[in-house]
Amino acid sequence: MSADLQPASGRRFLGARQEGRLSYWRRLDWILFGSALLLSAGSSVFVWSASRSDLAGDDPQYFLYRHLINIGIGIVLAFVISRLDYRLLRAYTPVIYGLAIIGILLVYTPLGTTIAGARAWVKIPGGFTLQPSEFAKVAIVLILALILAEKRDAESEPRDRDVLLALGLAAIPIGLVLLQNDTGTVLIMCTIVVAMVAVSGARTRWVAGLLVGGATAAIVAWQLGFVKDYQIARLTSFVNPEEAATTAAYNATQARIAIGSGGMWGEGLFQGPQTQGNFVPVNESDFIFTVIGEEAGFVGAAITIALLSILLWRGMRIALGSTELFGRLVAAGVVAWLAFQMFENIGMALGIMPITGVPLPFVSYGGTSMFASWIALGLLENVRIHEQS
Repeated sequence: MSADLQPASGRRFLGARQEGRLSYWRRLDWILFGSALLLSAGSSVFVWSASRSDLAGDDPQYFLYRHLINIGIGIVLAFVISRLDYRLLRAYTPVIYGLAIIGILLVYTPLGTTIAGARAWVKIPGGFTLQPSEFAKVAIVLILALILAEKRDAESEPRDRDVLLALGLAAIPIGLVLLQNDTGTVLIMCTIVVAMVAVSGARTRWVAGLLVGGATAAIVAWQLGFVKDYQIARLTSFVNPEEAATTAAYNATQARIAIGSGGMWGEGLFQGPQTQGNFVPVNESDFIFTVIGEEAGFVGAAITIALLSILLWRGMRIALGSTELFGRLVAAGVVAWLAFQMFENIGMALGIMPITGVPLPFVSYGGTSMFASWIALGLLENVRIHEQS
């Protein structure tokens, strides 16, 4: 049937569908998406350089292929999250939270496995592993936004019992992850909570109480022996980076040597002595910034930090531009999460932050971390698209 013979209602319907598709692509924050894509794509060559000697006799491109697959899956997840109906996102937040808790609990079953002293992974078929605590970050952002945004009538701030409920629900995954000896993820989760409570408009005493309470709890846990010796060594090694190479400061020392040797332009791809000699542990993941610093130099490191900064800038714009408190809290929680994780990862490579084993968002090798980073970006895009609809 030609266009002239189609009913007017049918033409209007097709036109509306086409306009809807076009408006979605127009409303996307392409600067945000482009920065994340450049980071993930650019990181592939450094993951390849850091990992190609790890599998002697096997495929030297093994980690590269898996990293590219992880990026592809992450982009698909971001697309799906960004297209979700805003009301559905809110409605299914309790389900997402419940699934995140179940995922963390699976770590304590026979499916759980321990890596680098932390029992934080779940084995899945095909020889793969997932880290449920990465998805728990998403759940904490959504559940806190849902509860803290429920203001009644003319209230200008969340009620005390709503803040208590939000803190109680956040404490469950945080406590479970703390039992896994995953200190880095716990610090990120706590940062999310403090930032979202502050942005929600809650009374200042709540924020002050969280900061004082967190510091007190850390001291008590240390004194009572709840924190393992190796965790204390990791957290304090950056204070004494000149300790002997056999101590916990070894990673920090080797990381600084690698970055310092890169100079302005770097040693060149596949040419970094520290990287190719495997002197820096897990440099395809936790210490990927040392590979960038050594092989791409100050220029490569500066470009990486600039792209990360653009991500945070666009995320903050989305948060500030949101007229709905739920969207503002979601965007603020994501920005706080990514900002702290970026600072902690780069900081531990530079020797100014404790070694906690957190990956660099959108850059480090690791499926679950890559998925969570792109899901976070999808949430930011969802808030932006909703505000412009």
